[in-house]
Amino acid sequence: MVKLSCVFIAFFCLILPSQAQLSEIKSHTEALCSSAFHGRGYVNSGDSLASEYIKKYFEKNEIAPINGNYFQSFSFNVNTFPGNMDVVHNEKKLIPGKHFLVHPSSSGAVMQIIPKKISVKELLDSKVLLSTIEQLQNDTLYNGVLLDFTKITADTLKLIQPIGEELSAIFPIIEVTDRKFTWSVSTKTFANTYIQVQDSIYEEGATFDINITSQFTRKHESRNVMGIVPSKIKTDDFVVFTAHYDHLGRMGESTYFPGANDNASGTAILLEMARKIKDKPLNVNAVFIAFAGEEAGLIGSNYFVNHPEIQLQNIRFLINTDIMGSGEEGITVVNATLHDKAFQLLKKINKKKKLVKEIKSRGPAANSDHYWFSQEGVPSFFIYTMGPNKNYHDIFDTYSNLSFAATENVFELIYAFAKKVKN
Repeated sequence: MVKLSCVFIAFFCLILPSQAQLSEIKSHTEALCSSAFHGRGYVNSGDSLASEYIKKYFEKNEIAPINGNYFQSFSFNVNTFPGNMDVVHNEKKLIPGKHFLVHPSSSGAVMQIIPKKISVKELLDSKVLLSTIEQLQNDTLYNGVLLDFTKITADTLKLIQPIGEELSAIFPIIEVTDRKFTWSVSTKTFANTYIQVQDSIYEEGATFDINITSQFTRKHESRNVMGIVPSKIKTDDFVVFTAHYDHLGRMGESTYFPGANDNASGTAILLEMARKIKDKPLNVNAVFIAFAGEEAGLIGSNYFVNHPEIQLQNIRFLINTDIMGSGEEGITVVNATLHDKAFQLLKKINKKKKLVKEIKSRGPAANSDHYWFSQEGVPSFFIYTMGPNKNYHDIFDTYSNLSFAATENVFELIYAFAKKVKN
């Protein structure tokens, strides 16, 4: 009986910290993608609220500031939609994020748009397009352009999308699409309104009554959040953990983009990693950086690399976590082909511990905050989970749609890797 009790005690000692760990990750994720943070964007100071949340967690867990500061401030221009977001088509009020999106560079307007259709063939023929534009400028019936981008290949879309955006300098644009909606952040603004509409609700010949408020903000101030846990032994080397906490924010007063997977989940991993390493320091200094401005073009990480608060050459390895809310199909490692020795170490740990289903190798890509560090020669991995959840940059990237199927195991894999990795 005594031996059996000892076995149970040992078992619970192993599983309880793990359960608490996952619970904390879930809790941070749920909090950060709630409406209280407004999509962690640039309306209602969503990004500032999120940065304060991270700072307070660092303070609570005695994660020290770097060079006396938790914040590293920088600024950039950003186009926002803080107010009205009304589109009525064929007497039906459309739902933002579901039926339509405003182009992130769009201007606001209060007007009725009566669009004239310009075909893909016309767009690709510069002479014909110029003639069509001249006719439309003199037309008293139409006051906008309708672009039907349905039933075309991705390559064709890549060719004609910039042409449509250029037309917004002259006319309001209605773009009809049959593709999944994905939104983004823009640091510029068009002269006219540009609206994307799902083909499932589009009625040919019907007008669009719009009331959209936009606001272009110059030098919006954002903040990277930084913390450090000193090593157990004296060393000048660092292992750096990064994740971007910002997301797309609000599109009008009632619609926001939660950004649960991208990247409340990765930020939650970073926060819990900081707490765990504070309790069990590594043999190397551990630095934690939550970046702002990622969705606007990797701006926060670019600023840090150009204004480093630590010696970049002393970074033993950097691990960037983004899109960490699933994992049923394993993980992908960006930069795996650049750092094969480190990648093999990661695979060796996983083989021994049996943590994730697959570790997929991927080459360099400028798709998250590891990129600028890689450009400076810092050994870096960007790790993201793979699974059936495909919600990305849309209103459906919510906490309830995350499975966290392998999040706990991915966390353990990253922690074990950080303890062993060398340049």
